[in-house]
Amino acid sequence: MLKRLRLPVTVIAALAVAEAAVFLLRPRDGLTPADVAEQTYFSPAYVHRAEAFRTGQLWLYGAGLAIEIGVLVYAVRRPPHGPFARRPIASGAAVAAGLSVAVTILTLPVSAIARERAKGVGLVTQNWVGWAGDVAKSTAIGAVLAGVGGAVLVLAMRRFGRRWWIPATVLVVGFGVLTTYATPIVIDPLFNRFTRLEGPLRGDVLALAREADVKVGEVYVMDASRRTTAANAYVTGLGSTKRVVIYDTLLDKFPPDAVRGVVAHELGHVHYRDVPHGLLYLLIVAPFGVLAVARLGERMTREGRSPVPAVALALALLAPAITIVSNQLSRGVEARADRFAMQLTHDPQGLIEFQRKITVQNVGDPDPPGWVSFLLGTHPTAMQRIGQAIAFSRRQGQAGGSPGGS
Repeated sequence: MLKRLRLPVTVIAALAVAEAAVFLLRPRDGLTPADVAEQTYFSPAYVHRAEAFRTGQLWLYGAGLAIEIGVLVYAVRRPPHGPFARRPIASGAAVAAGLSVAVTILTLPVSAIARERAKGVGLVTQNWVGWAGDVAKSTAIGAVLAGVGGAVLVLAMRRFGRRWWIPATVLVVGFGVLTTYATPIVIDPLFNRFTRLEGPLRGDVLALAREADVKVGEVYVMDASRRTTAANAYVTGLGSTKRVVIYDTLLDKFPPDAVRGVVAHELGHVHYRDVPHGLLYLLIVAPFGVLAVARLGERMTREGRSPVPAVALALALLAPAITIVSNQLSRGVEARADRFAMQLTHDPQGLIEFQRKITVQNVGDPDPPGWVSFLLGTHPTAMQRIGQAIAFSRRQGQAGGSPGGS
């Protein structure tokens, strides 16, 4: 009886630790958003359009996930034949790389439909040839990483037996640190061109950074317009690779004050060290998560066959569950960055206007169902961000913002 309970207890423990890590690292200075209806800031026609787009994309996301799980279940039930007994490490690499490529190929129709729908609402600017090139590059990178992971997995199992999850945890955390540091200078340039921000806006950014007492690193502009009309900005990197990246679509479609507010938000992430804290979250959660993956994969592995498909399936089942938990932390961190931006710029009305415009430009659903936000939301909804700006404005004794339709 106790033996049967080991697996569910291990999985529950992994989720409980993830929840505890969220509680430990979440911001403590929250501000309850004001209650405001989406019709106050968005027209009924736009809301209907955004909901229709979101619903279709969600169905396609679910279809892609079902295909991925189906491929892995098939591989577990009918493990690929090969020289696993004679060359287990090479076989592990081949199986992992093959599964990565197979999932990409079999989900391509779903990805293409989702892309065509995004193109239909004006989000996609890249042609099919460019898209195919990006898919080929990402597939190759994914296959190489999966192959290395498969080889290391088998090597660790042979060397450490059932305790392979211990060195695997060290490698997962190390890989997280390495990719955080190296992605901006190794992977990102394979897909986009980055140029240093110049002109008057650069001076504004550096002035904001000085006012916030933040070492921003470098500020780059990314040629996002070659693929999309969506606007965004983000903080990436670690140490000497730390940088703020701004989409060129943001610079082209939004006034300088709006861009200044976005940069202030990103400076908030730097100020609160959100990237290192994300790695700390990984350090806390990884041991229990990897152990749960190990035990579930062990339960599904067929004797004498490669363990790679079973471990891959276990990861595909458990990673989304842990991500749902970690998204709570992400939403809290993003709300705090909004508050930091408003404190730095003294312009909550600017954030309200920006959220209205960027939601429309990105064809975002301003107020999706609660379950969608809970399962998939990495940021507060547009209405929650507007509501927080109104609450901030009221707390500061300012006007709450003038409504309007979009």
